[in-house]
Amino acid sequence: ANVVGVPIGSFVGQFVGWRGPFWALAALSALAAVFIGRFIPTQEQRTTVSLRAEFGALRQGRLWLALSAAMLIMGGVLATYSYVTPLLTDRAGIPAGAVPFVLIAFGVGALGGTTTGGRLGERWPMATTITAAAATALVLLLMIPLSTNAATATVLVFLMGLTGFTVNPVVTSLAMRFAGDAPTLTSALTTSAFNVGVAGGSWIAGTALDSSLGVTGPPLVGTVIAVLTLLPLIALAVRGTS
Repeated sequence: ANVVGVPIGSFVGQFVGWRGPFWALAALSALAAVFIGRFIPTQEQRTTVSLRAEFGALRQGRLWLALSAAMLIMGGVLATYSYVTPLLTDRAGIPAGAVPFVLIAFGVGALGGTTTGGRLGERWPMATTITAAAATALVLLLMIPLSTNAATATVLVFLMGLTGFTVNPVVTSLAMRFAGDAPTLTSALTTSAFNVGVAGGSWIAGTALDSSLGVTGPPLVGTVIAVLTLLPLIALAVRGTS
């Protein structure tokens, strides 16, 4: 989605307006629903988990720390990424037609980060997430003074995807581990945490964009949120993950 979908949506949106990609996404979603209903087999035997067990997982403090980290890291990255186009065009001087190629760089970085996080996080979960979150904060901070050059801005966008998305698979895995025998509710909460972070970070960054900070507002907001991600991660490291 990040490597192909978002860049294509950005490219198409330049010709048909911002509503066009959303209509296309709605049509593709409907088509996907038909294929899922037609070709995904029905699971005959299901493991039943009681509601008491599901909600009992919510008493696990480490679960909330993992969910907080998931929310904050996505808030930091998407606070910047949601408004990266004006940063690239107005500050870095990149033509609007070339922006989708920069978004591809972000997607490649995000794919690499997800893969890296999955591999390193299995052995060193806390070292991986803390290092990646700190690196994300540094990358977002460097965007403020260094985004005036097209090449540097492109590299930083790539690194933003690489470092930010390294955290995702690890905190998701930790949340599922802390949930124990209640994976269903925890899976939903993890997805919700990511989405709350995206919505909240984008909203705050949009306010900063409209302020005197201008296009440097979103990366500044992203930096602060990424730094805050370190708080639940360090707390998890202190409490332990086993």
